[in-house]
Amino acid sequence: MSWSDPIADMLTRIRNAQGAGLEIIEMPASRMKADVAKVLKDEGYVVDFEVEGDARKILRIALKYNEDAKPVIRGIRRDSKPGLRKFCGWKDIPRVLGGLGIAVISTSSGVMSGVEARRRKLGGELVCSVW
Repeated sequence: MSWSDPIADMLTRIRNAQGAGLEIIEMPASRMKADVAKVLKDEGYVVDFEVEGDARKILRIALKYNEDAKPVIRGIRRDSKPGLRKFCGWKDIPRVLGGLGIAVISTSSGVMSGVEARRRKLGGELVCSVW
């Protein structure tokens, strides 16, 4: 899975790690993965992230849990896939769970949340949805 779709691999690692109750996960880093992790951090879905290493970069993400030790991320879904890319204009950016979740959009100005893309009137590729 990771060879054909690294973003789906990242989302699956997050989903599986939260199901197992892990605090920190590591994966091979890329710029796109770091940008998605930054959006998740800015929106409060993960505690922190960092990219380490020179030759082989590693992305380390600290997952977030609430007081009852339940994961903050209740669901995470890859929307645009390598075999079927999904693009949307700024007016068509979906509201995930009526505004309770976020859509992560890759625009010409970088990767950002759907709310930010709508505010800037930017469309782009719908990377994933998080709630």
